[in-house]
Amino acid sequence: MKNILFFGNSLTAGYGLPAAQAYPSLIQVKLTEEGYDYKVLNAGLSGDTSSGGVYRIDRWLNEPVAILVLALGANDGLRGIPTRETTKNLHEIIRKVRLKYPEVKIILSGMEIPDIVPGRYAAEFRKLFRELALKENVSFIPFLLEGVVGNRYLNLPDGVHPNAEGQKVLAQHTWRVLKDLL
Repeated sequence: MKNILFFGNSLTAGYGLPAAQAYPSLIQVKLTEEGYDYKVLNAGLSGDTSSGGVYRIDRWLNEPVAILVLALGANDGLRGIPTRETTKNLHEIIRKVRLKYPEVKIILSGMEIPDIVPGRYAAEFRKLFRELALKENVSFIPFLLEGVVGNRYLNLPDGVHPNAEGQKVLAQHTWRVLKDLL
């Protein structure tokens, strides 16, 4: 059995929901249904940033990782952390995983922040994921929250975190890219 490591923040952790409703758990169900011999490891930590991820990744590399789904950066964007810092941190996480498991396949989940943020930051933030995916030659989900963000039927009352139905959409976006790597 091979491991798929979902490494992210509250979106991955399934904030406010039972663990079974978080999208990594939904992916596990799909893998089992389709007869794939993979085990999903959910390393989602609410509030985590890309810099937190750099420090946290090592302890998740004790078990072999066949596929890494890297879904960090949203909190960086919400906090206005410079995009070059987020890029450097995500690159470092990818580097550490590849160093330990050279054969690993990687999916980068892109994030966006609303264009209401003044200046060029929102555009730079969106671009950093696309550029990193190309530079690192990894699979890419353009925007993990596509169709979910801003939809009150797909989010918890806080308007930020996906509800159970929203998590299903995140699972669909992820499965579309993941199935080609299995």
